Amino acid sequence: AAEMMCGAPSATQPATAETQAIADKVKSQLEEKENKKFPVFKALEFKSQLVAGKNYFIKVQVDEDDFMHIRVFESLPHENKPVALTSYQTNKGRHDELTYF
Repeated sequence: AAEMMCGAPSATQPATAETQAIADKVKSQLEEKENKKFPVFKALEFKSQLVAGKNYFIKVQVDEDDFMHIRVFESLPHENKPVALTSYQTNKGRHDELTYF
């Protein structure tokens, strides 16, 4: 089988409506893992990485002064799978750089 070309993550970009939609899809998964509800869930910036599908690294504001970095995997369209929260980091600040994790 041919190797899938995996790219390096993109540069950090401001979040778009699409980024927010992706973040919204995994909000409940994150709330379940953290066992709390987030009053705010605003995507601020993101990186994307092409794998067999796409990884998104998204900085999300979850409260007035509380931020998280989430990693979301979007499989290829024909696989017809829901968007999945694959990893996340808590206790981030507004200016913490979004890095690969």
